[in-house]
Amino acid sequence: MSSSLPLRGVVPPVCTPLDASGEVDTASLARHVEHLVSGGVHGLFALGSSSEVAFLTDRQREAALRTVVESAGGRVPVLAGVIDMTTPRVLAHAEAAREAGADALVATAPFYTRTHPREIIRHFRTIRSRIGLPLYAYDLPVSVHSKLSTSLLRELAGDGTLAGLKDSSGDEGSLRRLIVELGGRHGRAEGPAPSFSILTGSELTVDAALLAGADGVVPGLGNVDPAGYVRLYDAVRGGDLERAVKEQERLVELFGMVDAGPEDEMGRNSSAIGAFKHALRLLGVFTHGTTAAPQIQLDDASVAHVEQRLRGAGLLPVR
Repeated sequence: MSSSLPLRGVVPPVCTPLDASGEVDTASLARHVEHLVSGGVHGLFALGSSSEVAFLTDRQREAALRTVVESAGGRVPVLAGVIDMTTPRVLAHAEAAREAGADALVATAPFYTRTHPREIIRHFRTIRSRIGLPLYAYDLPVSVHSKLSTSLLRELAGDGTLAGLKDSSGDEGSLRRLIVELGGRHGRAEGPAPSFSILTGSELTVDAALLAGADGVVPGLGNVDPAGYVRLYDAVRGGDLERAVKEQERLVELFGMVDAGPEDEMGRNSSAIGAFKHALRLLGVFTHGTTAAPQIQLDDASVAHVEQRLRGAGLLPVR
């Protein structure tokens, strides 16, 4: 994967299947990679938030990443999340990812302690210089408690430290400002960072982000329906906006599965990841729908809601 070419298209954050004991189910994960690649995706993001990276041990991270890399077999690039609290810990994950054969890295700003923007810049520059792989920033302020500013991203894009951004900030205005700062929808190729990829993590507004000038999407729901997101991407790129909106609206309805778990009984992350995993189980990709401890598991009524959404979206036959 060359850092001189922007990454474009649909790059799902690969869910990590677990067996009943909570260990990585490598057989299901290999099937999942086939599910995604056969759906037409343009890349794979292993060890992201939808991969439950924060819940996995280092050993489990390594097992999951190696399985994704080996199963992809070079057909699409594999981006490896190296998310951790401090620069030394991220560097250790990055070295392991390089040894496992990852094509690029994805890192957040440091977290737990408050970090100054100059320290965040130093963090990203250190990773890039030490490891040498293309590096993507992951803007996730809800978990990291640091919003990556437009000026910071422009600086690191302009000097080649960052190959791109996965924007999961939920701040659509900030994303649009960054696109404009880097040359706008039609001027990116001649702008200050022509090879910098901008990928939205907001799977419900992909059509709008692509129209604004984003290069692609990293959709958690893309684990379940990768082909749907590829159709959406192709429709926007082909100028068929009516088809794009129709596909986006279908995916919005499907996304309703993330609220399957009762809000008064479990966290929203537990509900969403559990929904994705049980959807993949119902589709015959995963053997189990297990989520990592201490997340609460979906009950039968919640799984029935997931199944209903799958049928409504045309992914399972209507009874």
